[in-house]
Amino acid sequence: MKQKNSNLLPSERVNQEVQIRRDAETNIAFGCPPEERKIQDLINYGIVNINKPSGPSSHLIADYVKKILNLKKTGHSGTLDPKVTGSLPVALEDATRIVQTLLPAGKEYVALMRIHDTPPEEKIRKTFKKFLGKIKQLPPVRSAVKRRLRSREIYYSEILEIKENYVLFRVGCEAGTYIRKLIHDMGLDLCSGAHMVQLIRTKAGPFKEEKWHTLQDLTDAYEVYKKENNPEPLKKIIEPFENAVKYFPKVWIMDSAVSNICHGAPLATQGISKLTKDVSPNTQVAILTLKGELVGLGTAKKTTKEILSTNEGIAVKTEKIFMGREVYPKQK
Repeated sequence: MKQKNSNLLPSERVNQEVQIRRDAETNIAFGCPPEERKIQDLINYGIVNINKPSGPSSHLIADYVKKILNLKKTGHSGTLDPKVTGSLPVALEDATRIVQTLLPAGKEYVALMRIHDTPPEEKIRKTFKKFLGKIKQLPPVRSAVKRRLRSREIYYSEILEIKENYVLFRVGCEAGTYIRKLIHDMGLDLCSGAHMVQLIRTKAGPFKEEKWHTLQDLTDAYEVYKKENNPEPLKKIIEPFENAVKYFPKVWIMDSAVSNICHGAPLATQGISKLTKDVSPNTQVAILTLKGELVGLGTAKKTTKEILSTNEGIAVKTEKIFMGREVYPKQK
């Protein structure tokens, strides 16, 4: 499905331009670029973007993935109703903690709406325009959250087709938006009522429909790996967990700083080699090695401009570390 450039979630609109603070090289003896990881390392620190079928719960899908790959633990990035299909990122083994970063990420859906009358097309389009930006929404009676009126944002909405009293549309929205309730409320605005016929999630943060796979795809790829010792089909399905922070503000640190960060130290400004232009105080940033490996997450204490112009002070307060302490040695 082709999309207009305006149909981007907020995370996709960030300025990821890289600013060089200090040229540095990385030692090939330590660590490994995410795209070159051996299959077992990829399994231990990977994410599969499952095209969830209608029927099973999100929790059950994560459990299926665990059994298929013979793992100890998996975790999914946000619940989809059993009948809803589409993108469900499932983190594997040591990557399960990364799913917390995906929970608040924006989502995109393609929905089929049935209006209980046949209003003029102009009226339908007018209603859709009303439900853009900040809206008030009361969660359904059956929901995982406390039932109280709350604010949610609709980033974009695009009608793909109108046929009689059916409307096919794409919507990008804030996490926690109930599309079934959105359709119900639009039906009330149309003075005719409406309900959701079908819903597909096409984006869950950085994970999109272009790279989703079925449970059968995963099963077949794992069988090829185990029986033929061929990991290539599986490597095409399991993504490095670094992809979960694709749209985060980022700082790349020198090899000499990695060990200290892995031991819980804050990131000093002088340990940064380069960073994206969108780093600002109190925002969550991804801390990467020069090979692109995710070391951890933290909260920025300075802007990009401040980090570029000084060699002193703390740039990032580290909060969650993913890399093992043994990967990069402590340097004197």
